[in-house]
Amino acid sequence: MHKKSKNWSGRVTKESNALDLEGRVFTRKSSKRIALSLKTSAELSDRKKGTPFQSAMSMLNFYINRAGKNLNLKQKKVLNQAKEELRRVFKRK
Repeated sequence: MHKKSKNWSGRVTKESNALDLEGRVFTRKSSKRIALSLKTSAELSDRKKGTPFQSAMSMLNFYINRAGKNLNLKQKKVLNQAKEELRRVFKRK
C-alpha cells in the first residue's frame, strides 16, 4: 500500500503529462503573462489530451482549485483574470 503524499497536487502540477509548465507561472503578478505562458506551453506540448485551449484552461483551473484557501485574494484575482486572458489569446468568447 502506497502512502499518499500531502502535496500530491504540487507534484501533479510539476510532473503532469498534460503540459510542461514554465517555473512559477502561477505566482506571476500579470494575468496576461500567465495566460501567454500557459498558451505557449499548451501549444508546444505533444502530450496533451485535448486542444491547447482545453489543456491550458484545465491546468489553470486545477491550480486555482488546489491552491484554494491558501491563495491570497490578490493572487486569486490575478489567476481568475488569467482565465479571461486565456479566452482572449485563444480567440474564444
